[in-house]
Amino acid sequence: MCDPKPELGMNAKLDNALERLRRILPLHARQQQCSEPVQELHREFLRSFVARGRILSRQEVAQYVDDPDEAIQILRENDMVVCAADGTPVGAYPFTMEEREYRVRANGHLVHAMCALDALAVSPMFDMRTEIDSRCRVTGDPVHILQSGKIVENPWETGWLHIGIAWGAADVAVHCADSLCMEMTFLRDGAVAQKWLRDDKESREIFPLPEAVDFAARFFVPLMFREFSQSVPGTIV
Repeated sequence: MCDPKPELGMNAKLDNALERLRRILPLHARQQQCSEPVQELHREFLRSFVARGRILSRQEVAQYVDDPDEAIQILRENDMVVCAADGTPVGAYPFTMEEREYRVRANGHLVHAMCALDALAVSPMFDMRTEIDSRCRVTGDPVHILQSGKIVENPWETGWLHIGIAWGAADVAVHCADSLCMEMTFLRDGAVAQKWLRDDKESREIFPLPEAVDFAARFFVPLMFREFSQSVPGTIV
């Protein structure tokens, strides 16, 4: 498993983007405010996608907490788990049961990620090899990434790839899954990325693939490490 601590020497642009995303979607901070059983349930929601190829069922949730409905509601209210209209869990960042354009093969399962950045997080989160298939949002060209942790194994196919983030899509009134995540996407190469950026320089940002992998790992990997919530004021039971 990767070290969850931020790496030294990371450029200021990436540091700033990481803090910006943490302000919009403070997953790790919210996780640490939950009781230890709810924290572990959250991790099990994440593990289930690579262990089972799907999200936990309500019956499976009952194996980890005494009151499944209350625990799911806590995770839902904190935008840590996304639910359907009937309250059924359908996603937990970086994963979703929706068939989005970010397909990830992991541990023999085909799962879907919320966005391009999320797809890149799966391999370092679980220290396993993944295969990502998607497309460029602008050109429609296919994207194929072989990844082991933070290492991209097919740079001859991916060396020009970028990730684009349209920060202006964030909306506090809507789950991040249905707002900002919809505008975090793959871009075929530097030229396409620059053109995409010029269309809205005020609210868009681009990252070459190696930076995007670091970004994804730094945001998501800490979710998989246990910390003691008993020492955190305001723990959510």
